[in-house]
Amino acid sequence: MQLVCPHCTALNRVPADRVKDSPNCGQCKQPLLTGEPVELTEANFEAFATKSDLPVLIDFWAAWCAPCRMMAPQFALAAKEMAGEVVFAKLDTESQQRIAGMFNVRSIPTLSLVRGGQELAREAGARPAAEIVRWARAAVASA
Repeated sequence: MQLVCPHCTALNRVPADRVKDSPNCGQCKQPLLTGEPVELTEANFEAFATKSDLPVLIDFWAAWCAPCRMMAPQFALAAKEMAGEVVFAKLDTESQQRIAGMFNVRSIPTLSLVRGGQELAREAGARPAAEIVRWARAAVASA
């Protein structure tokens, strides 16, 4: 299984049965699965969206959006719970307008589940952590 390092974006091969063993990056030696959302930018988006074998759940948000700010701690809780199953990532639609445009994001917050560069599922609106986890697991299972 290929995992992208959230610290240096190096691509790492990890046996699927060892993903839950808290693997470290072969290049920077930091944890590959931190249980915290990764900030997506132009520089690292392609690596996470197309090269990671784990699905990536992207939270499209903006600092001026009150529902986005309210959902942020819930998204972080869901990230901790699903570490090793799904990579959680946040994309600021104001600073990363090109990527938000590629996904045709029209309202925020929007959650998009991506694997291999393909969007598997999408859901708009703020949600509590338990609902984010439930939705993400169902979307991964049906993909």
